[in-house]
Amino acid sequence: MSVIAVLIICSLIVAAGFLIAFLWAVRSGQYEDKYTPSVRILFDDEDESDSKLGNNFDKLNSEKS
Repeated sequence: MSVIAVLIICSLIVAAGFLIAFLWAVRSGQYEDKYTPSVRILFDDEDESDSKLGNNFDKLNSEKS
């Protein structure tokens, strides 16, 4: 029974830590950016690995034809 009490106390301490971290993030302005998420989809940022994969795929298709 004492193990359950220790686990409950530990879980409450961890939960309080997460609550403090969340409140700190809100107060320090971590969630203030309302513009970027709405236009992020409009930016065309391709990774180099994606473009290389696409070029190799095109080469394979042209060789098969």
